[in-house]
Amino acid sequence: MTTVLVANRGEIARRIFRTVRRMGMKSVAVYSDADAGLPFVREADTAVRIGPASARQSYLAIDRILAAAEETKADLIHPGYGFLAESPQFAHAVAAAGLGFVGPPAAVLKMLGDKASAKAAAERAGVPVLPGYRGDDQSDDAFISAARSTGYPVMLKPVAGGGGIGMQRVREERGLREALARARRMASAAFGDERLLLERLIERPRHLEVQIAADDRGNVLSFGERDCSAQRRNQKIVEETPAPALTSEQRGALAEAAVAIAREAGYRNAGTVEFVVDAAGFFFLEVNARLQVEHPVTELVWNVDLVEEQLRIALGEALSRTDARTSGHAVEARLYAEDPSAGFVPSAGRIAYLRWDEDVRVDSGYEEGSLVTTSYDPLIAKLIARADTRAGALAKLERALERSDVLGVRTNREFLLALLRTAAMREGRVDTELVERELATLVPARQRAPRDPWAKHGGWRLGGDVQTTVVLDDTALAVRGRGPFAVGEHQVRADGDVGRWRIDDRPAVAVRSGDTMWAVCRGTTFELSLAPRERNVETTAGAEVVAPMPGVVVGIAAASGRRARRGDLLFVVEAMKMELRVEAPADGIVTQVLAREGQQVERGERLAEFEADPA
Repeated sequence: MTTVLVANRGEIARRIFRTVRRMGMKSVAVYSDADAGLPFVREADTAVRIGPASARQSYLAIDRILAAAEETKADLIHPGYGFLAESPQFAHAVAAAGLGFVGPPAAVLKMLGDKASAKAAAERAGVPVLPGYRGDDQSDDAFISAARSTGYPVMLKPVAGGGGIGMQRVREERGLREALARARRMASAAFGDERLLLERLIERPRHLEVQIAADDRGNVLSFGERDCSAQRRNQKIVEETPAPALTSEQRGALAEAAVAIAREAGYRNAGTVEFVVDAAGFFFLEVNARLQVEHPVTELVWNVDLVEEQLRIALGEALSRTDARTSGHAVEARLYAEDPSAGFVPSAGRIAYLRWDEDVRVDSGYEEGSLVTTSYDPLIAKLIARADTRAGALAKLERALERSDVLGVRTNREFLLALLRTAAMREGRVDTELVERELATLVPARQRAPRDPWAKHGGWRLGGDVQTTVVLDDTALAVRGRGPFAVGEHQVRADGDVGRWRIDDRPAVAVRSGDTMWAVCRGTTFELSLAPRERNVETTAGAEVVAPMPGVVVGIAAASGRRARRGDLLFVVEAMKMELRVEAPADGIVTQVLAREGQQVERGERLAEFEADPA
């Protein structure tokens, strides 16, 4: 029996295990201490601990993963996406150990993982690329000269890696040096390689990608294109296939270009060729030499299991699908543990309540009771809807988001709903800058709804015949049992599962997690802190300098005794592949720096003492 070790975690590990089981193979999970309680660990036939929470000591530790493979007698290693998925060193080490790597050969990964050499391959294949700079001279002066030649605005990108990490838009020369420093820091932290390239920035482009698969027999197949233009901070949030507003000629040209690049690179296994598109045509961006996060939309429309294709190719078999045809339309939304109203900062905590809509495909790495940490990507789940038409798929996805509840961490659900309801999304006119342009509409300022049903602090103690505090429109009433209860003019009663209630026959959810009560009513999520006010993060506003999210301090510009103006950079905090600036809250003086570089901090933790100038 073939044994497949998945060198990854969470939802992608669970996704791969489903196919492995269906194909009659044996599965092996590897996990860090932070993930010991997650579902993917117990769903595998065998699970092996490989280290502490730090990715460098676990999911990026090649020697530990190979030791787990040897211990479990694995035949294949599937890297999933992220971590070591596109590492030529890992692919080489797997092959040297006599195991099968579920992905391209190391030499192909090395060539395509370097964006400069990948662009050269595209040029050899006759595919247009964006003008810019990808030279060996990595000095600031070289980039300044190249930007002047290319013309502003420009985009800086790490040569290694992907996922939008480290990409920086620069619109004028005075911001280039700071952007270079930031991009190098993020590239070095994420990929261990600070080399950058520069490209001309296309304004309001579309981001399209073509799914390909190639076997050892010379077969290279395109499974159509996906539109991934709905992004924020270069991270995809909604993806769909087929891409709207394309002619059949344009679809064919994209597919031909992707296949040509794959043949030129000697590609094998599944992968994605990415393009940027504007009114003038399309330009090659990069190759993601792995399975993509958004692969489910392709699977639902093309009726293909891409993981199965990957495994069969890795075993030396031919592509099983050489005559694939599309049917219908599919849209995916990524539900993240993050707070859009605070700049999309990651959110951590234990999931106190979780229910998914049953009419769509849900790929998730969590369950009720799971702990979401800041150690890894903040993705909670992907909701994927398929229908015969694009309008039908969008409507189905919208309903699924409305009917799904995740409480215990802040999420981007309401932001996703707002995005799906925009005219641009409805009409298929999304570009990569839409979210930034419409941010004020998509993420209105956090404020209490006029008739917030939980308008005061109060706790829900659920189950049995214990006392429950019902807080409704500023009326608090202690009750026992499951109701129904009359609270003023309202009727409140339990509605089946623990946590579910009905208020005036409208569904609501309310659960308590630690010092926080989470509630959903009338489609809005409410979060009420039950802690003493002096512990609330909100009280740290004003002249204090605090961490905006749990994470690691990766940069310190503040110095004791140094003056700062409002908005000056003081600290950089990183978590879940995201950097956030911590700025001076007012004109004043930093009286004491409390944080050190590399320090793990919690949300609301003080980073510096700050004395604001008198008003």
